[in-house]
Amino acid sequence: MHEIKLSAGVIEYEDRAGPGSPIVFLHGLLMDETLWTAVADDLAPDHRSLIPVLPLGAHRQGMSPQADLSPRGIAALVTEFLDALDLRDVTLVGNDTGGVFVQLLMAEGPLERIAGAVLVSCDAFDNFPPGLTGRTLFRTGKLPPTLFGLFMQQMRLKPVRRLPLAFGWLTKRGDAVVKRWMRPIWRQPEIRRDTVRVLRTAAADPNLLTDAAEKLARFDRSTLVVWAQNDRVMPPEHGRRLAGLLPDARLVEIEDCYTLIPLDQPARLTKEIRHFLDATSSDKRSA
Repeated sequence: MHEIKLSAGVIEYEDRAGPGSPIVFLHGLLMDETLWTAVADDLAPDHRSLIPVLPLGAHRQGMSPQADLSPRGIAALVTEFLDALDLRDVTLVGNDTGGVFVQLLMAEGPLERIAGAVLVSCDAFDNFPPGLTGRTLFRTGKLPPTLFGLFMQQMRLKPVRRLPLAFGWLTKRGDAVVKRWMRPIWRQPEIRRDTVRVLRTAAADPNLLTDAAEKLARFDRSTLVVWAQNDRVMPPEHGRRLAGLLPDARLVEIEDCYTLIPLDQPARLTKEIRHFLDATSSDKRSA
């Protein structure tokens, strides 16, 4: 892991070198870089793949007490990350809450470093917080950090993690990874404080994505929308709406998976992203 000091605090990130244009992968709430490990490893021979560990509850280093951990604040942190590493011609890829930050940057910019976007089964339109899982998590954010930590101790038990109100409808095959994601909240009070701040500021802005959707039609870069065919948390209709709303978008629906496609169907997702990147590069060469 690499580290970089940004305004919110120290951010860890993985950086897999490759000759092609950079891809920056963004994860969701209570997740870390391992959401994208299989996909990034597969793409790394041809592209530089970077995965920042955003302060969303599975990060290992606490943020500054003054840090803006609202969705817009974290989107700004992603921009700061791109600037600090001087990344250009970037393809942003977001799954679950990671897609929130991608949409915010698509809608509100700045866009000078962004070449394209991939939205993978994510919050959209009025599905914020998303489904039973998201609504339950946002409610826990009303607890003081100590009680929030006690509540999350239940996630040590696999039957609890597999409930629909936890991760049961998010991934079919990724429980071992999910358990790893919980460790910072179980062990570190500063991570519990950060997570409660994230949840409370997100809950205070329920119209975040409906407002962003009104601006997405202005995004003139190529976009790939990938959705779980039978997603129970992120409605498949939202993937179709996003693809219809964006001026240069293609929709792919993937079977036998839930929201966390990078865990459930990494090879198929990698194939679609590689095809998208190759097509985008081809379009640029012919322009």
